[in-house]
Amino acid sequence: MSQPLLEIENVTKVYGGGFLQRGPVTVALQDLSLTIQQEPAKIITVAGESGSGKTTLANLVLGFIKPTAGHIRYRGQEVAAMTPQELKQYRREVQAVFQDPYEVYNPFYRVKHVFDMAIRNFHLARSRQEAREMVEEALNVVGMRGEEVLEKYPHQLSGGQRQRIMVARAYLLKPRLIVADEPVSMVDASLRAMILDIMLRLRDEHGISFLYITHDLSTAYQIGDEIYLLYQGTVAERGDTVEVIDHPKHPYVQLLIDSIPVPDPTIRWGGRATTVDDEEMRVNVHSGCRFYPRCDQRMERCLQSIPPLYPVGPKGHEAACFLYEEPSQATPTTRSEEAVPAAD
Repeated sequence: MSQPLLEIENVTKVYGGGFLQRGPVTVALQDLSLTIQQEPAKIITVAGESGSGKTTLANLVLGFIKPTAGHIRYRGQEVAAMTPQELKQYRREVQAVFQDPYEVYNPFYRVKHVFDMAIRNFHLARSRQEAREMVEEALNVVGMRGEEVLEKYPHQLSGGQRQRIMVARAYLLKPRLIVADEPVSMVDASLRAMILDIMLRLRDEHGISFLYITHDLSTAYQIGDEIYLLYQGTVAERGDTVEVIDHPKHPYVQLLIDSIPVPDPTIRWGGRATTVDDEEMRVNVHSGCRFYPRCDQRMERCLQSIPPLYPVGPKGHEAACFLYEEPSQATPTTRSEEAVPAAD
């Protein structure tokens, strides 16, 4: 098998603690492993609720922060050990599209400035004419024309236009991977479909892979090839997107899927409400399953360690739950059983 494009191996990110900070820590991400092959290009979705560690993962891949433990390799080379020249090439081949399509712009510059900076910093063109042709090509990929937007200021464009321009700027550099952090959460439904379609075309026609960060399982279902569902910084379930969403195995993922409203008045919508503080499980790397306080199938051993990923279906479908260990060792303890005091 060829060398992976991006390899994330047992990456952990902890905030707080240290020599001068004796306060509590937060384990933002723990022992996460993820691989993106060079071919074929794929859209790898990382999904989960707010605070699950999705954006932390994106920032780690983009090099904005460094992992507390673990390795991030690009084409076999450790990103943290790259020289300035190698890091510059890495930043060209691994681009980003962020959530807010306005904050990434400098409001004092015209839109063309974001393209001019990329061309100048990476020495992409030898003349103004060549640069303009490159910009025009990039804009055409996202369904826009230079004469319509390049001389305008960011506030003169809609949110959807600003977001498509950022996709065009990323494409301008001909990257191998685009980290898209919630790219459609702040645009309306019609433009959301357009941006998702652009991502699919970039994958299929230009061989660009995506690390698609989202909380929206419906868009993940539409475009994702593989999905990693995070809960409190750990991988709860992963595998083929359609397989995982259609046949969820982890108790958390089952609740998450059940919480999606169904457009049928005959089907009751709702899930089991909870008021427990599950952040208490996130202050120690060695604590047990993060979902323990909310799980109605929890067992005593769930407090001893974080469960590994067990095979639960085809196409690499795996779930991190002791329920899928040997049946003889997986005897659930229900909440009602826990509530009964021991006899004297």
